[in-house]
Formats: sequence, structure tokens, C-alpha cells
Amino acid sequence: MITHWPAPAKLNLFLYITGRRPDGYHNLQTLFQFLDYGDELQIHADQSGRIQLLTPLAGVADEDNLIVRAANLLKQAALQSNRLSASAGAQIAIEKRLPMGGGIGGGSSDAATVLVALNHLWQTGFSTEELAAMGVTLGADVPVFVHGFAAFAQGVGEELQPADPAEKWYLVAHPGVHISTPVVFGDPDLTRDTPARSLSTLLASPFANDCEAVVRKRFREVDELVSWLLEYAPSRLTGTGACVFAEFDTESAARQVLELAPNGVRGFVARGVNVSPLQRTLRGD
Repeated sequence: MITHWPAPAKLNLFLYITGRRPDGYHNLQTLFQFLDYGDELQIHADQSGRIQLLTPLAGVADEDNLIVRAANLLKQAALQSNRLSASAGAQIAIEKRLPMGGGIGGGSSDAATVLVALNHLWQTGFSTEELAAMGVTLGADVPVFVHGFAAFAQGVGEELQPADPAEKWYLVAHPGVHISTPVVFGDPDLTRDTPARSLSTLLASPFANDCEAVVRKRFREVDELVSWLLEYAPSRLTGTGACVFAEFDTESAARQVLELAPNGVRGFVARGVNVSPLQRTLRGD
């Protein structure tokens, strides 16, 4: 039987860089919230012994695709702990809606959905914490998608604290450029000394993104898109980009602005949700 699993987008409602570590990584404070919009995976668990990706990504070898890597990672962990037969396999297809390099978590969300879904379908019995520990080896954002709840993240993003921000409507827009996270974090002009604050203080303060100034300086398309959106609503970069988002109190207000989008801008309207659509699917909601 083919099962259907959401891989939702996320937004960084704020993102502050509080320091640089000796290993070169940066300490962050960020607030993750999910959207009721994203990719969709179709998964058929079988006894073929193989992981098959039925919808390859152009230019990406299957063994490098996060979907395949996540499935193989779970299978190897399950085999090593005698929770699974070597004959266990899966056929996976994806309907890709989220742009690559957009800062809204597409690849990380896909990987997390594979871990959560196959753990359920194969009945391997790993805990959420165990799945999250596997996921962090695939990407820093994977654990928040595995846990499935809006979260305040610190450290390099691995220290998660449940949070309950307002569930607003968002217009998310992509300017058509791909932004490399290492390039942003390597920029000498990047703010790296924002004081660390408590979550309650941060929630009571205007939200901002320390990466935005560098990205707007380097990418004219992002700068123009943020400037345009700011005419209508509070707007900022998510993650290291390239997507930007504007927040609204109603769906209709967000859609009215989307209809005015400049040529070449791709966008969508979605509701912010504090419980992930993946978590709701797992629970049978």
C-alpha cells in the first residue's frame, strides 16, 4: 500500500548569531515554526531489500539525495540493533513543491519525513530522540522536523525548546536565486555578536534576522523583494535565504499581496502552525 506523508516547510521567525565557536561554527538563537505547505512523499514499504527513489532529482545522484541517505541510515541502524530484516525495502516518490536553497528546509524536511515514516512503516521502534540523533548527521535542521513542534533553538541549532508563537498567515516568496549557507556565514560583514537573550525577551521584541543585511548586500534580487514586501507587511529573510516572508493576520490579505507580485517572483501563501503536519499525520489527525 502506498502511504502519503507531508514534508512541511519551516520559517525562522527570527535568527540571531550570538558568537563564533572555535570550530568555526556559529552559535544561534532562532525560532522555528512550520507551515501547512510543503513537499509530499509517497512511500511503499516492501520486501525488496532495496531503497528505490522513483523521482530522481536532476543533477543529484540517488546516493547523495537526502531522501535515500535518510532511508539507508535508518535501515542500517535497525539492522545493527536487530530491529529489521535485510529484506526490508521501500519505494519512495516525492512531489517537490519547495525550492532548493530557499531557506525553508525542503531537503531537511524530506529527510525527517523519511525517518519518521519508515520508522512507523517498518515498525523499527526508534524513539523521537533516537531519530533526531540520526537526523542531525544529515543536516542541522533535521531534528526540529523530526520532533514536529515549533521550537526555540540555540547552540548550532541542536538545543531545542518547545515554543508557541502566534500562528499567522505568511506570504513566502522566492526571488529565483540560490544562496549558499557557507557563503553567508563566511562573510566578514556578518553580525556575530548579538547578545543572547531569553525566549520571553525575544518574543516580546521585534523579530529580525542577522543574516539579512549580508544577503541583501550580495543578492540584489533578495534586496528588491524584501523592499517590495515591506510596503505591505512586516517582512524578512528566513534562514540564510533565498526565501523571504511577510506576515499577515488573514489569508485573504496575504493572497491580495501575492497577486501583485513582480514578474519572476514565485510565491505561496500558508498558515504558520506549531504542530507539524507530519506529526498530525503520524497521530492520524
